[in-house]
Amino acid sequence: MLAKYFHNDQSQGESVKPSRKKPMFPVGEQLRAFLKLHGREVKLPVAYRDLQRFIYSVPHKDKEGKDTLWETVVYDKREWDYIREGLVRIYAILKTEGDMSFSKHLDVSRIDYCAFGNSQPFRIRIVNKFNDNYDHYYIKIADASRIYGLELEHMLSPNRITFFTSHQTLVEEHIPGIPGDTFINQYLDRSDTNKIRLAKEFVKFNERCFVRLLGDMRSYNFVVDITPDIEDFQYRIRAIDFDQQSYEGRKNLYLPQFFKENNPLVDMVLKYLNKDSIEQYQSEERTMMTFRLVTARYRMKEILDIMGQDKISTPEKIYQLGQELSDFHGGKPNLLKCHSMGQLVKEHLKVCLRKNLLLIPRIQGRTGD
Repeated sequence: MLAKYFHNDQSQGESVKPSRKKPMFPVGEQLRAFLKLHGREVKLPVAYRDLQRFIYSVPHKDKEGKDTLWETVVYDKREWDYIREGLVRIYAILKTEGDMSFSKHLDVSRIDYCAFGNSQPFRIRIVNKFNDNYDHYYIKIADASRIYGLELEHMLSPNRITFFTSHQTLVEEHIPGIPGDTFINQYLDRSDTNKIRLAKEFVKFNERCFVRLLGDMRSYNFVVDITPDIEDFQYRIRAIDFDQQSYEGRKNLYLPQFFKENNPLVDMVLKYLNKDSIEQYQSEERTMMTFRLVTARYRMKEILDIMGQDKISTPEKIYQLGQELSDFHGGKPNLLKCHSMGQLVKEHLKVCLRKNLLLIPRIQGRTGD
């Protein structure tokens, strides 16, 4: 049942495209209360609207001199002094819980803006004036869909996520790694790339996205983190774009394997893994997601209850996704009864992880002896 949908259909890959422009959904009172309770809502010295007051911008080019989707923005001198100080303080909030004792050697070397993304992000480059080491973080418009996606990633994936909100401003840490499209073009066919381990990780990533309904994971919306191991390398694929958390109505939009941009990775999986191996890795990931779910069960219930009452999609998309998921799982009537994307996520987690959830008491009892 698990591996039956893992295949490479070029015709489907060409047709699976998310909505061109997903609307932004405001942060409601219940979600705001959740963020405050869990330390996500903080008072920030600079808001998104402050960064919009730049006077001009110039295209930002990469190391090879090629244009990117980013533009470096420039501010009036008086505006810049205020913004620069506030951005250093925000970095301290992200990294040291607001301890400013280490901030005297930090400065803002550049602010880039991207009008291409749904959240129209600003990328802040923080530099250490002593040794020129640098780091990045992002300031975006607070979108309820993205916040739900960040929270679910924090609780259900092997990755912890640091982010803060302040009214209509969202601050996110930088997620390091090689962009997926760059990895495919420059690293995939290198002699030292362990394609079997990479194939295993793509299967697991595909499974995580589908179970928690994170959509639009085209290659430029995730990164590949490479870690040297005893005799080789380990790989982890991490989502970096959470705008499409439970918005679209098509089931295949929640399976990274169906995007044509990811075809080289899918071909690699089908070349190096057989059906039994794919099912094994899917089962492993579902088991780990179940343990994470149980560990964070109270927080998870809280966020899913709020999400279930929130409007983050359209009735037509909710109905379509419920129908397609029910058909895929062999007819699950509870999926057809869902009236919100939050309810669909909650029910889909139950459908996908029920078998693993039933094993948890037995496993806990055995390990507790």
